[in-house]
Amino acid sequence: MLNYRQQAHIDSYYVASTPDIPTYPQLDGSTDCDVCVVGGGLAGISVALNLAERGYSVVLLEGSRLSHGASGRNGGQVINGYACDMDTLRKALGDEAAKLAWDMSLEAIDIIEQRIAQHDIDCDWARGHTLAAVKPAKYRELADWQEEAAKRYGYQHYTLWDQTTLRSHLDSPRYSGGLYDALGGHLHPLKYALGLARAASTAGVHLYENTPVDRIEQGAQPKVHTSRGVVSCKQLVLAANVSMGDLVPKLGGRIMPVGTYVITTEPLGKERAQGLIQPNFAVADTQFVLDYYRLTADHRLLFGGKVSYSGLPPRNLAEAMRSDMLRVFPQLSDVRVDHAWGGFVDITMSRAPDWGRLGDNIYYCQGFSGHGVAVTGLAGRLIAEAIAGQNERLDLFSRIQHLPFPGGKLLRTPSLVLGMAWYRLRDYV
Repeated sequence: MLNYRQQAHIDSYYVASTPDIPTYPQLDGSTDCDVCVVGGGLAGISVALNLAERGYSVVLLEGSRLSHGASGRNGGQVINGYACDMDTLRKALGDEAAKLAWDMSLEAIDIIEQRIAQHDIDCDWARGHTLAAVKPAKYRELADWQEEAAKRYGYQHYTLWDQTTLRSHLDSPRYSGGLYDALGGHLHPLKYALGLARAASTAGVHLYENTPVDRIEQGAQPKVHTSRGVVSCKQLVLAANVSMGDLVPKLGGRIMPVGTYVITTEPLGKERAQGLIQPNFAVADTQFVLDYYRLTADHRLLFGGKVSYSGLPPRNLAEAMRSDMLRVFPQLSDVRVDHAWGGFVDITMSRAPDWGRLGDNIYYCQGFSGHGVAVTGLAGRLIAEAIAGQNERLDLFSRIQHLPFPGGKLLRTPSLVLGMAWYRLRDYV
């Protein structure tokens, strides 16, 4: 497994466009608290903030910089639902509980808007998201999903766009139609995460960066050991995802790091940018190895895609991503790429979220599978509720059975690489 340990923020558009990234100290010495949170991405910060608001004393430990991983370098897309389809949750939970899970995914989007307003977070938040169908068969699937979402889940915020209508909003010849969601959206994820961290610090959370966790003692009062100190706590929350390493092998075996990659163009100017996407919504296509993109506040195109199960980025990353971008927007052939970067998201076998507890006093959340911008906030709220004695909503997710990836440490990556080759073939065919 990956383990981000004491690394600076990578060179990305997000870092370049975020002035004055704050620094927090390393843990030096021993301390105690009500709750220790391991992991300083969106999930861990959300847990810590929710707990501090409930009056708990909280220590958060991050092995690198806050939001150094996926939380600070993702596509910034805020999407309803989960990375798995709702049929997966219906089979795992039943119809009634799946409906509750769907409603909570909408609550996750509301949490983002509430946090932005409550804490005055300047993160370029904009409403609107579109699923774009690459093939006519996928367009028909989108139409079926719109009908099912309305009938089964009462969701009335979708608008189905045929090819002509979509083209009037999205100037690309690639698609057969799309499904517009008025409640989804997009934001600058690093600014959002750092805004949440500032709010958590103000609420009393003790935030520590560059403090990797070496081992955990479980028991009535867990102890979290670092190279320079120990945190003793009554409750422990594990939210480090792909950087967890082997701290808890039972959890680590159920997630895998998957690489995904992003570029941003040079500034296009307001008129040219709005000519590509109007109004200002985010887009993801319907392929298994999907493209996702949106406009930035300074009128660049931010374009993401590719998937690497091997951990190795594409050769000539900027040019490889630019080639994919031109497949969608051939009219940008004269445009320069200013930034190119990558990172890892954590996936589960089913792509369903893996949230729950180990024993009575250790909680965890992982397996966001590419939907983490929104549902990390939900996970933070549910874990805080559970620690406060309101277990029902977290327990709903803990009913989802998660299998370890096959092949163990040595063979599971090659197995996934072969599986991905099959899905790429399906996309092309």
